[in-house]
Amino acid sequence: MTRLILDPHWRTMDELFSPKARDHLARFEVVWGQDAPIPADVLNDALPQADVLVAANPVVTQDTLARAPNLRAVIEVSGAFPDTIDYAACAARGVEVLSCSPGFRSAVAEMGLAMTLAASRGLVREHEAFRTGAERWLDDCTRTDFTLFGAALGFVGFGQIGQEMARVLAPFSPRISVFDPWLPDAVVRDFAVRSTDLMALAATSQVLYVTAVPTADNAGLISAEVLAAMPDHAVLVILSRAHLVDFDAVIAEAASGRLTVATDVFASEPLDTAHVLRALPGVVLSPHRAAAVRGGRHLIGDLILRDLTAIAQRDPTRHLAVASPDTIARLAGVGDAAAVADMAATRS
Repeated sequence: MTRLILDPHWRTMDELFSPKARDHLARFEVVWGQDAPIPADVLNDALPQADVLVAANPVVTQDTLARAPNLRAVIEVSGAFPDTIDYAACAARGVEVLSCSPGFRSAVAEMGLAMTLAASRGLVREHEAFRTGAERWLDDCTRTDFTLFGAALGFVGFGQIGQEMARVLAPFSPRISVFDPWLPDAVVRDFAVRSTDLMALAATSQVLYVTAVPTADNAGLISAEVLAAMPDHAVLVILSRAHLVDFDAVIAEAASGRLTVATDVFASEPLDTAHVLRALPGVVLSPHRAAAVRGGRHLIGDLILRDLTAIAQRDPTRHLAVASPDTIARLAGVGDAAAVADMAATRS
């Protein structure tokens, strides 16, 4: 039986595993599996026989590997490849490092759809107008509002979140274009999307989704120039990280009223209570809670169980993100690395 060290803290077991998934864990010999941090002596005693280490903050050094001769995989459950792992040593030993980041895709895509509908149909704007008696009854909103049916949608980055968004949006029959230099041709064909350059994407998208993972090369990718290329009354939806956008330029466009901005992430979190964004009309703001819904992270547990089964059966198929050397190299220098494993999930 596969021996599994399960240390989910700071997450909880119920957060990661549905009741059905908890039942399936019985197929493995689980060490710990509690909401509190694993005691050092329990961890040290379990390492020599462990096949897999699952942890929110796994610390894996050469010494760790020396004390865990049977270790075959390390799975993180925070949402990023952490800098507490010696990736070179793991690779040399043949120990896989996997990230749970694909497990966020469903909940984040659902939030992305909600934000898109709210922004494109002016729901937040009119809701706030109702509070002051300034709502526009039966008003013609065709200058500012638009339908998603047949809309031209653009994705900056088309990894796990972008692809899940495309599935969620499919009933609207949108025309989807993407900017993603690392996207395999097979994904372009499978999703029937059009691959284009960033400026052309911005100029032709009624909704522009920022779903790329942060890397050392894409800080401020969505610049003032890119935003200026977007059509009047287009919608910018930011779902991945503020690292990718020039937030001062985003605020300027939102303040002018030319673009509608919907964002779940911010350059500084929590957002200052006096921040100008809080007072701008029409923006759709979410306090970094796209996956914070009941059962919203249960996909993580499901994917972990699938990969644990595959590992036990010597099956190379993986549903979690795999830490390839190329991925780790490209992520070097990124201060905010949450969700970065998304890239590896679609490129590995």
